[in-house]
Amino acid sequence: MDTPAHTDSFLVRHEFLIRRLHSLSGLIPVGAYMCVHLLVNATILDSASTFQSQVNRIHSLGKLLPVVEWTFIFIPILFHAIVGVVIVRSGLPNSGNYPYAKNIRYTLQRVTGMIAFVFILWHVLHMHWMGGPLGGGQFNPHHAASSAGTALSQSSVLIPLAYAVGILSCVYHLANGLWTMGITWGVWTSAAAQRRANYVCIVFGLLLGAVGLSALGGFATMDEQQIEADRQIENRMEEAQRFVLGETDEADAEEAEQEEDAESEAGDDKSAAADASADETVAQLSN
Repeated sequence: MDTPAHTDSFLVRHEFLIRRLHSLSGLIPVGAYMCVHLLVNATILDSASTFQSQVNRIHSLGKLLPVVEWTFIFIPILFHAIVGVVIVRSGLPNSGNYPYAKNIRYTLQRVTGMIAFVFILWHVLHMHWMGGPLGGGQFNPHHAASSAGTALSQSSVLIPLAYAVGILSCVYHLANGLWTMGITWGVWTSAAAQRRANYVCIVFGLLLGAVGLSALGGFATMDEQQIEADRQIENRMEEAQRFVLGETDEADAEEAEQEEDAESEAGDDKSAAADASADETVAQLSN
């Protein structure tokens, strides 16, 4: 006897819609954000000031930034990851018995998806909270290059290696997912169209992987001298930005006012001393 439809779980009843939303979220906004994130990080190869400028542009959102991050980044990532886990648990990879290319890609897509989710979670924790021997908890948006460089270059060599594995897993998951998404949504249905799309996705993945690893190399190879030089650049940029925005520090203003008063008092003392000296000279000549 067939099970009544109303007894099916929510996921079963809405499987088609959920899988489409899962596929779409992998491209927009999660995949799009990852491309932007890696490209912004790669600007460190130009200079610390270029990278800091990009970070300042993002943080110019101010109090809206957490809202944007949760709406367009964190919640879509969580949705994509949770649904992905459900799909993985229901999937039956057969690459061991039938090692064909599509079966291997099927397995790699799921493995890299799990690695990518763990990596993203660890990346956020490492940059913002983890300290100690992991060298984390260093990132400061006002000192973006120097703080990221400290976190990645002043720690164990295993940290950059873990980042490399995570970045490549994210890139493969996106590039291969883009190809399978095109099939799922009926963008390329014929064998010839799928082959052409496959080549495009491979080139896209190779280029994005190169961008990601280059950015990682830019941070991980910093030495203390370069970190300090970048920090000085960031300090000057922060001071210039505060000046433009009119956000002067009260303590600095008071200090400047005190210095001005001291110079004024010193000038008055010198003037009084000069007048006294002149009076003394006149008195001597009169005698």
